[in-house]
Formats: sequence, structure tokens, C-alpha cells
Amino acid sequence: MIKTQSLNENHRFRALYGRGKNKTGKAMSVYVMRNRLGKVDRLGLTVSKKIGNAVTRNHVRRRIREAYRMLEPQIKDGYDIVIVARHASETMLFTALTDEMKSLMTALGVIKEEKGDA
Repeated sequence: MIKTQSLNENHRFRALYGRGKNKTGKAMSVYVMRNRLGKVDRLGLTVSKKIGNAVTRNHVRRRIREAYRMLEPQIKDGYDIVIVARHASETMLFTALTDEMKSLMTALGVIKEEKGDA
């Protein structure tokens, strides 16, 4: 992850849950909020014990982290992002997972606008 740091302080998670904008899809909920770090994004992942055993949760975590890594160049600078996995993330195809993450982040205004020739 190029410009992304890990978000692991509990008070930052709570701030995002309380004051951040959020969107929910089949496989995940995404919470975002501007931070004061300028060019640095922070990513936090949450996978509940309700989702499978430890092996399954780690697999879901790796897939979400990789989907984020693929979208990272398109994400605007200076955001705290928390992604909460849902049950559908266990069985969803990786391409569908990536597409859902992109659509949720676009709806939240975190994805940079593409410069077209139109």
C-alpha cells in the first residue's frame, strides 16, 4: 500500500462510526472521513467473529486488503477509511468484491474523477 497507513486506534474507529459518512453493500460497509494528515490515507478492516473461523476471517481480510490495494491509486488523499466485512464477502467472487468496493467509495466521494476526452 503506497500511501496508506494502518488505522488501529479504537478511538479513531469510533469517530468514523459516529461522524463519518457510510455506505453499505452486500459484502461490506465502508465508512470514510477526512483526516488531517494531508497526503496520507489510513485503512482499518473489521471482520467479525460471526464470519466463519479464523482461517476464513483472515482470507476475507486478505481479499479486502488486495481489492483496496488495486483501487488505491484512484483514491483521493487524506481520508480515514474503515471497511467492515459482511457475510457475503466470504463467498463473493473477487471481481465482484472489487467492483462493490469501487462503487461504494465512488458514492462516498473518495474515488478521483476520471478525466475523459468527452
